[in-house]
Amino acid sequence: MNQRSTPIQVTGLVKTFGSFRALDGVDLMVEKGTVHGFLGPNGAGKSTAVRVLLGLYRATSGQVSVLGLDPGKHPAEVTRNISYIPGDTTLWPNLTGKQVLDVLAGLRGARNKVHEQELMERLSLDPTKKVRSYSTGNRKKVMLVAAFSAPTDLLILDEPTSGLDPLMEQIFQDCVEEAAQAGRTVLLSSHILSEVERLCTDVTIIKDGRVVESGSLAHLQHLAAVQVTIHDDAQTLTTLARTLRGRGIESSSEQHHQASTGLHLQVHRDQLPQVLADVAVAGCTDVTVASASLEDLFLRHYQTDAR
Repeated sequence: MNQRSTPIQVTGLVKTFGSFRALDGVDLMVEKGTVHGFLGPNGAGKSTAVRVLLGLYRATSGQVSVLGLDPGKHPAEVTRNISYIPGDTTLWPNLTGKQVLDVLAGLRGARNKVHEQELMERLSLDPTKKVRSYSTGNRKKVMLVAAFSAPTDLLILDEPTSGLDPLMEQIFQDCVEEAAQAGRTVLLSSHILSEVERLCTDVTIIKDGRVVESGSLAHLQHLAAVQVTIHDDAQTLTTLARTLRGRGIESSSEQHHQASTGLHLQVHRDQLPQVLADVAVAGCTDVTVASASLEDLFLRHYQTDAR
């Protein structure tokens, strides 16, 4: 496989800090032209993995290839060809927004001023003000302009919309979609699951330094439990719930008003035909069947930690 056609290839990545193993055999493959979601709570190892990809940390063991190069051995070449937005944006306080863009473009050695100007207008960023006068959102806008306007094939975005208002979040999402349509590759680390679900074609979920889910979002949703909701009168649903419980399927009910209630359950796809048959026998006609959401996939691995 041409490594350039797979911008990020990570196999068996281990990163230790003394006796602490932050990453434990991580595999990550990000295909060209995709938007790949990288998910996990604080402490899962996402930031450590990103720093290895950028050459800021060297892998303890394993294979890491970014744009066909080992970032541990060629960090300058790798980062020059990547657009990166860190989770915490720290800029030079005495420079204006324009001067920051000048510095970043100078470090890269390439820029697209026309695209920069277009993005500043779309994001309503005033480049004449000094960074120290910017809000958190405006500092983030500077990084968004620098990242999306740069002539790079790979963008690594770490919580890129923190500090942005809903309107600016929408513009950011449009920029990601435009980048993908142009053939650029995006690795998006975000805690906003709805954002990842809208933008990403592929997802990797990491927990305690290990990958617990990885693949196309559509395929992972297909493998996960299906959400079934039935609305009917309380007596009918009580009988149906008893039938389902006899098959080992638990449900939860929600009282809407005195004469109507909702029954909610999660079932594996191979159980769905039998469940729908039971629903039909019970005479229920108000039934909704939905694929698992990204939140369902995420909580499947983390809900035990939250208890």
